[in-house]
Amino acid sequence: MTDAALPASAAIAPAKPEIDWTKLFLGFGAMVIGQFMAILDIQIVAASLPQIQAGVGASADQVSWIQTAYLIPEVVMIPLSGYLSRLWGTQRLYMLSCAGFVIMSVLTGLSSSIDMMILTRALQGFIGGAMIPTVFAVAFTAFPPERRITASVIMGLIVTLAPTVGPTLGGHLTEWLSWRWLFFINVPMGVIVLFGVARWGDFDKGDPSLKQGFDWFGLAVMATFLMSLQFVLEEGAKNSWFEDDLILWLAVVAAIAGVTFVWRQLSYRNPIVELRAFANRNFTIGLAMTAVSGASLFGGTFLLPQFLGRVRHYSAAEVGTTMVISGLSMFATGPIAGRLVRKTDPRVPMFIGFLLAGWGMYMAHGVTKDWGFWEFAGVQACRGVGVMIAMIATQQVTMSTLPPSMVKNASGLVNLARNTGGAIGLALLATSITQQTALYYSDMTSRIGAGDPQAAGMMLGLGQRMQQLGVADPLGASYKAFSMMLQQQATVLAFGDSFTLLAYGCFIAAVVSLLAKPAANAPPPPSDAH
Repeated sequence: MTDAALPASAAIAPAKPEIDWTKLFLGFGAMVIGQFMAILDIQIVAASLPQIQAGVGASADQVSWIQTAYLIPEVVMIPLSGYLSRLWGTQRLYMLSCAGFVIMSVLTGLSSSIDMMILTRALQGFIGGAMIPTVFAVAFTAFPPERRITASVIMGLIVTLAPTVGPTLGGHLTEWLSWRWLFFINVPMGVIVLFGVARWGDFDKGDPSLKQGFDWFGLAVMATFLMSLQFVLEEGAKNSWFEDDLILWLAVVAAIAGVTFVWRQLSYRNPIVELRAFANRNFTIGLAMTAVSGASLFGGTFLLPQFLGRVRHYSAAEVGTTMVISGLSMFATGPIAGRLVRKTDPRVPMFIGFLLAGWGMYMAHGVTKDWGFWEFAGVQACRGVGVMIAMIATQQVTMSTLPPSMVKNASGLVNLARNTGGAIGLALLATSITQQTALYYSDMTSRIGAGDPQAAGMMLGLGQRMQQLGVADPLGASYKAFSMMLQQQATVLAFGDSFTLLAYGCFIAAVVSLLAKPAANAPPPPSDAH
């Protein structure tokens, strides 16, 4: 049959481009490995800080900056990556980010002083920050609608597993080799990622015209706002918040810069971050839910190791063994959560997920000093399942009603919300533990002063025990031992309050999630540009 014999509609209908599934999954898979590497590096040093401190001759205050220096610049690159991806194209941006991340990893591993390490960690976090949101954008632009939930499941596994296994992997690497291999391990992984993205990662093209009229002022106020805010959240709990002058002034700077940044992005013709996405109700609610899921993810990963280390005095390896339940439950839930989100209104699994995560946290409200692996197994399993379901459903609700032209910028905002939510959650939890411990300790010591018969009986028993052991000053030793017992009990009660606080946050999120509009199981098809 000739072209002339075809109906007019068939003659002009554009052929639907066929997707090379092998190329798509190999390219996306390489990017996912890089995303895992970038998220992993946030927590991989957590269990090895004492060894790093000894290796570079740092003080206890300085060594905490090994994590902080990575996180503060990273929050600037995450929203900026949306603009750079549109300017250069995803492949070029990702490869530059990965190459710079690997180079900075090597320099960090070779550091001989704490100053050099802080500088290279800051550059590592800033340059590598683009590897996180670009994967999210590819999942919602390169994949057809019916496959995007599958891509979300893969990303959800990476986002949840990386911070969970980070301290465990880091502790074992330090024990088997040395702390420097926490950073050298990125080299072989980085080479694989670069090869895969270079060969199969050509997902889109850049738009060089965007470099005209680049908003340098907007970049400056964004960096000032985000870096000041992140510093306040990271260091505030350690320095009694606004009692510290630096924290107070940086909070003021963050507030002023934040307002200026929003005004600039809404008024400038070529904004770095497109804020119009907030006009979409599902995106705004989804962003809030993403922040809560970030707080639950990072908060749970923070509380449990802290409790096991401070109360049970577990080693890094023992903490890792106990935490494995959380990772396994998330990994096992991923495929099930994907099917659930695909077959139902995503608001339903989002509601269920936050309820489960909240219940998992609330199970630990009555934690005691004797809790170990088996007592925390149910807590971790319930929380892990809930966080995974909530996270995948939230991604679907957040992105499903956005036009494709907004996806790249929106992906940066989503990842920024997760990180910022996590930082806020950690700051609140750290403050809660400190304040509640002091409050409980003060209450218990005041009862002793008031002649509490139970406390008097314990003191008498401790004094007799010290005499039997032949201690030179039995009264002083018994007071010291009793004070340590009170301190431990106060700490345990404070951790119970923190688990409860996190649970209430998840319960509130479950209710708020119902305010979203019904979301389609598959987002709208991408524009011709993709």
